[in-house]
Amino acid sequence: MEGGYDEARNKFIDGLEKSLVESLGIQGEPELIEMTKGLVRAETARDLDVFMGTRLKRIYRAVAKEKKARARIAEKKRWRQETFQRFNLYFRIQHIILFASVIILIITGLPIKFPNATASKILMSVMGGIAMQGVLHRIGAVLLIAFYVFHTGYTIFNKDGRRDFVALLPRPKDVTDVVKMIKYFFGLSREKPRFDRFSYIEKFDYWAVYWGGIVMVGSGLIMWLHNITLRYLPKYVYDIAREAHSDEALLATLTIVIWHFYNVHFNPSRFPGSLVWWHGKLTKEQMIDEHPLEYERIMKAREGRNG
Repeated sequence: MEGGYDEARNKFIDGLEKSLVESLGIQGEPELIEMTKGLVRAETARDLDVFMGTRLKRIYRAVAKEKKARARIAEKKRWRQETFQRFNLYFRIQHIILFASVIILIITGLPIKFPNATASKILMSVMGGIAMQGVLHRIGAVLLIAFYVFHTGYTIFNKDGRRDFVALLPRPKDVTDVVKMIKYFFGLSREKPRFDRFSYIEKFDYWAVYWGGIVMVGSGLIMWLHNITLRYLPKYVYDIAREAHSDEALLATLTIVIWHFYNVHFNPSRFPGSLVWWHGKLTKEQMIDEHPLEYERIMKAREGRNG
């Protein structure tokens, strides 16, 4: 800081010397120029140091501090603006179809499971009665089936789909990550587990949807096509399908509202919500915090290409 102040003071004195030489009209007289400069140095430098030094140093210090702060902010913005494409367009379309179908199914299905609840009566009235509720519920069911068909094809025929399916398979590391996270939550460890492309939380979400979809679609089709299923299957199969459909629907609703919504949208680090489902991107900061192993792999691949 002192060096910066001295440099500023010397520039100020140099400017004053030049101004005095020009105003006195002694540009062509070297001896007078040197005399003038000597007097300026002797008088001005001393006065600056004695009377203005503290103030000038304080000004310099404040400006230098602000400059550093602005540089840090600019660097932080640049650092955060770098994004990584986590999910492609096909994946995002599937997710939109999935959550649209699930929302329709929840809104139209819960009034049937809890018909005496006040909220169920209000929803049924808004939907236009039991007939319209049935139509809307079947629309949601068709969307859900379309999602599973779409996703199956994506997993088989798309390179990213095959990569993600393999990455979502449970591994022993997921068990150790759960233990590490519990220790972190209870203050027994200062370090969180380091996740790769998918954490155990995301894997749980995925396989819960997979299993729940098999139960919901299978039991739903048995009830929807009851005229055909009762012709070839015993009545108890239909009854089991109805109970399984009802209970799995409630379990799925609670899982989505409590588990998925919190982890993806209501978690303080993401509140009021994540838009990854829309643009499919994570910032560099998010990648390092949530998927450090994947981030390191991407960086190594970049270095290999650039090298």
